[in-house]
Amino acid sequence: MQGLFAVYQILDLLTNVLVMLIIIQFVIGLLFAFNVINSSNDFLMAFYNAINRLLEPVLRPIRNLLPQTGAIDFSPLVLIIGLQIVMIVLYNVILGIR
Repeated sequence: MQGLFAVYQILDLLTNVLVMLIIIQFVIGLLFAFNVINSSNDFLMAFYNAINRLLEPVLRPIRNLLPQTGAIDFSPLVLIIGLQIVMIVLYNVILGIR
């Protein structure tokens, strides 16, 4: 039982890191979109591109499933909600085993 809960905690940590990356990507994208930060800032542009390359394989299948909504991309929101649902179900399964 302890080992299963340890696996849950590791998955929870990874989920939290992924959610933080999505939020950082969103905020930097907004800053670029509203010209708060110039897109010629090499450090932030490289950081933003790195986050996009990390998240794209996870977000692309979700984007393919969702209908086109124009300029608004709901795939990060769907991913965050989906991850939270999986973690809640997994936690309840672990509690049921104890």
